[in-house]
Amino acid sequence: MMSESVFFDNGKQTVLKEKTTEKTNKCPECGRGHLVRDYERGELVCEYCGAVVEEQIVDQGPDYRVFESGSGESRKHNGGPEDITKHDKGLTTEIAPKNKDCNGNSLSPTNRAMFYRLRKWQKRMRVSNGAERNMATAMMELDRIAATMVLSETVKGTAAMIYRRAVKKNLIRGRSIQGVVAASVYAACRQCGVPRTLDEISAACRVGRKEIGRTYRFMTRELKLKLLPTNPQDYVQRFCSELNLNGEVQNMTTQILRDAHEKEITSGKGPTGVAAAAIYISAIKCNKRRTQKDVADVAGVTEVTIRNRYKEIAEILGIEIQV
Repeated sequence: MMSESVFFDNGKQTVLKEKTTEKTNKCPECGRGHLVRDYERGELVCEYCGAVVEEQIVDQGPDYRVFESGSGESRKHNGGPEDITKHDKGLTTEIAPKNKDCNGNSLSPTNRAMFYRLRKWQKRMRVSNGAERNMATAMMELDRIAATMVLSETVKGTAAMIYRRAVKKNLIRGRSIQGVVAASVYAACRQCGVPRTLDEISAACRVGRKEIGRTYRFMTRELKLKLLPTNPQDYVQRFCSELNLNGEVQNMTTQILRDAHEKEITSGKGPTGVAAAAIYISAIKCNKRRTQKDVADVAGVTEVTIRNRYKEIAEILGIEIQV
């Protein structure tokens, strides 16, 4: 078969014919094999005598759509994309809870009762077995944690993917759904470069930090997640924002952390404590003083940790601080 490509001009198909040269497809009137397939009329026509060999042909090709001028080559399909943060990936139909028709008029009591039964059976069909019920519960918990912690859609989608991988490898057996979801969120935050502490995750998901850490280490080992160690610089912008510190303090904090990394001061120490100590030093140097208690509350560490870290950094880097 010899076919011609379909071109688009201003969002419209201009070439809608395809020639067939197969010997088995011959015109029954003239016996020639040059047939033209006209997609606009849905007919198979002989190129020489004009006889209609076949009509009402169904196009078996992909259902591409053209929404605007010049978008014919983009090959867009019908329907929206999959949503991995939903247990059914958003591919099912939802019946609106409003008892109104398309014109905004209220439904009659008979139709209202019918739609009530349809909604009930729709909900039951969306969650038909234990696996789907587990996934639905997990995705609802993920939505709640993401809303509480104000996480981006990227982090939320990454956490959903990690949880689905854990379910596929049967890693949730013997563990709570909340714990696995919390560990997935913690891993997703680190993977997307917006790390959160275990205390923050624990406060948002109502699961102990020990259980989250234990589940996270287990999932990292089984799923072979390649996560780099957390960098103290990843916490600077968020901590400074919560302490109402300007860009000057952030820039100085970043420079202090770079110098500390070159001197290997940050090696083997908690990144939140090091970041908090650098912010404390920068705030003093920029005349934007914050108490050790304020910085410790934001960073989730103790005041003793900040004192030990900032004294060590100031001594090795030669920074003079007037407390």
